[in-house]
Order: sequence, then structure tokens, then C-alpha cells
Amino acid sequence: MRIGELAERFDLAPHVLRHWEAMGLLAPTARVNGRRRYTRDHLIRVMTIIRAKAAGMSLEQIREILTVSGQAERQALLQRHHAELERRLHEISASKALIEHLMQCTADDFTHCPDYRRIAETAAGPQNLHKDGCMI
Repeated sequence: MRIGELAERFDLAPHVLRHWEAMGLLAPTARVNGRRRYTRDHLIRVMTIIRAKAAGMSLEQIREILTVSGQAERQALLQRHHAELERRLHEISASKALIEHLMQCTADDFTHCPDYRRIAETAAGPQNLHKDGCMI
């Protein structure tokens, strides 16, 4: 398939795929009459890049994972990225709990609501509080 066809399947502009090619993430199978040609394998590769970007990985990190030699090295890279995703999920969950409380809170000033303060302090974690209860 041509670059435009591949890009269209993912609602991307063709220049995005050209950029990924320049970054070493994607390489056309062949050029026919000077035009890039892609296969079904490229569909999987583009989907992989899109998912990795959605997970917060940079193009450099994605390239590293796609080009690393050896499963042990790839596993080590993926474990680091997994740990970062877990940290982000924890932060998102804490933010979600605050928002859910605020949607139901009837306090005039929610920052003085005891339940909100408890949730906020729990989300901040004890490592971020001084002994007097003030945020660092």
C-alpha cells in the first residue's frame, strides 16, 4: 500500500509516517516508481508506535524498544516503562478520587472539607508532608 493509504488507516497525515521513517521507526518495504510501499507488517508497526506514544513514550524510547538486540535488553527497557506507567496510573487514580469527591462535595470552600483534605493528603503521600502537616 502507498504511504497515504497507510496513514489514512490510522487517521494520520502522511508527513507523520515520513517523520517516523526519518527517526528510524518505520521503513518502507520498497519503492515503486519512487513511491514508498508498505505491507501488512507495517500496519502492526504503526499500531505499536501509536500505542507506545499513547503510553507516554517518546519516539526515541520507541525506537530503542523496536531496535534493541536481545530479549533480555528489551525486557529491561519494558520493565522501566512499565514502572513509569504504574506510577502515572497511581497519580491519575489519586486525581480521579479528588475530582469524584468534588463532584459531590457540598462545602462552600472545598479546600476546608475534611474529606477532601484527607483524600488530598493521602494522594500527596506522607513523603511530601512536613511534620507540621504543610506541603513541601
